[in-house]
Amino acid sequence: MLFSFVLLECSFMKFDYTSTYTGLISTVCAYFLFRRVPYLAVARTFEKIEEDSGRLRNIETLSNLFRSVIALSPEDLLCCVYLCLNQLGPAYLGLELGVGETVLMKAVAQATGRQLDKIKAEAAEKGDLGLVAESSRSNQRIMFQPASLTAVGVFNKLKDIGNMSGNSAMNKKIDIIKGLFVACRFSEARYIVRSLAGKLRIGLAEQSVLAALSQAVCLTPPGQEFPPAVIDAGKGMSAEKQKSWIEEKSLILKQTYCEMPSYDVILPVLLKEGIDELPRHCKLTPGIPLRPMLAHPTKGVGEVMKRFDEAAFTCEYKYDGERAQIHILENGEVRIFSRNQEDNTTKYPDIISRIPTVITLSVVSCVLDAEAVAWDREKKQIQPFQVLTTRKRKDVDAADVKVQVCVYAFDLLYLNGESLVKQTLSRRRALLKESFQEKEGEFVFARAIDSNDTDAIAEFLEQSVRDSCEGLMVKTLEKDATYEIAKRSHNWLKLKKDYLDGVGDTMDLCVIGAYLGKGKRTGMYGGFLLACYDEDNEEFQSVCKVTVVFALGNPLNIH
Repeated sequence: MLFSFVLLECSFMKFDYTSTYTGLISTVCAYFLFRRVPYLAVARTFEKIEEDSGRLRNIETLSNLFRSVIALSPEDLLCCVYLCLNQLGPAYLGLELGVGETVLMKAVAQATGRQLDKIKAEAAEKGDLGLVAESSRSNQRIMFQPASLTAVGVFNKLKDIGNMSGNSAMNKKIDIIKGLFVACRFSEARYIVRSLAGKLRIGLAEQSVLAALSQAVCLTPPGQEFPPAVIDAGKGMSAEKQKSWIEEKSLILKQTYCEMPSYDVILPVLLKEGIDELPRHCKLTPGIPLRPMLAHPTKGVGEVMKRFDEAAFTCEYKYDGERAQIHILENGEVRIFSRNQEDNTTKYPDIISRIPTVITLSVVSCVLDAEAVAWDREKKQIQPFQVLTTRKRKDVDAADVKVQVCVYAFDLLYLNGESLVKQTLSRRRALLKESFQEKEGEFVFARAIDSNDTDAIAEFLEQSVRDSCEGLMVKTLEKDATYEIAKRSHNWLKLKKDYLDGVGDTMDLCVIGAYLGKGKRTGMYGGFLLACYDEDNEEFQSVCKVTVVFALGNPLNIH
């Protein structure tokens, strides 16, 4: 149903979710009363989701918010989606708030007139600065109530904070936070502070947001004149038929987002053209990173043979480096992205400079999946991943590079205007070798063998370990061999020495320290420091830190 902004704004009570829509008169009044979505509507939605642990119910709750936005203020849908994801934009733009807990505490203290020490003490007790901010704001008396916060207004302020830099940036950020905080009502303060801290703490994953978004555009189709003629397109369908229909549309949205992970691009098309037109308008594009395909772990060669049965497959070295998605644009520009879509272009000027020397003349644009691995030029061998981590992360000068890298290419996802993700691996690999040429120590194709002989695979695994690799990646070549974006697919298996049956062993360790939990773990230990006994020195030596253990769904409360 469409919850009423009027009831929400005028009574400030939690909206009631029923099986029917709010009356048309209420909706019309809401439209003229609000031309922008009130942030309180978003905050109330977060409250409802935080109170309920059921994923399907939370998807429906979020879908109701999106349906209301689509019907009343579709131009606000983009900011509402980003607020739900606690993001300022696409991941590859690297926009971050950069606001620490101490700065937030100062802002809350200054905005409420409370002492900083009391804010810190209460935050330590509750384990959530958002709850402290909410209670502080509710107890504060003011002479004049500022204008109500809107979703787009809050989002724009958050973006302003994220874009600020320089000597006086922190003071400016505090001023913006104070301005937002003074205008907060009810639970708004809680979620604004949590957004600033980087954790909404409502358990809302991106896949749930995508599911809610697809459900919303199915049931309340966008692009209608107000008042909308169709406010429940699923009315009259059986529950099973409606579920199947929404899941089918949801798959279109999710697949599109995998290839074009930018709501800035997807949502305008979704609102104007509809969900069915997304694949035609939003395609894999060089310069915008897609999420990589991932592999499932396996415990031995026998399991690999059983999994793939009679399917043809290949075994590649699993290199111990950093995933590098290399984009070559039509204008010749080269961009490099990490596994998490971070822009690593300025981190690897050496890779960028060598691309023109390894690419063939037939390539105009492409997207390459590869691994950047630390390389010792003198010994001509791979170095451990820890060596790679010593490289500077941003704005690297090629003349200052001390840790050299070699690019091991293993897949081609896009070539000269055509997406290859639906092609088989054998076809993609053939095009990769046609489009690039190897250069020792700089650009090499991943070493591989195509064999179904158990002994040959076992020997190849041993050789990969001797060559300073983690193990093998085993991939189907023809059957079910498409590139499954953002999925941990069973068509790719990783066979690491650490995973093999009989290789691992158990260790008896004792707890020598504990870390106080935060948030839902307040009052409990959130992690433990483990150690083993050193008989020679007659003392305990710390080994590792582990997160809290869960038993029967509840964390152990150790005192």
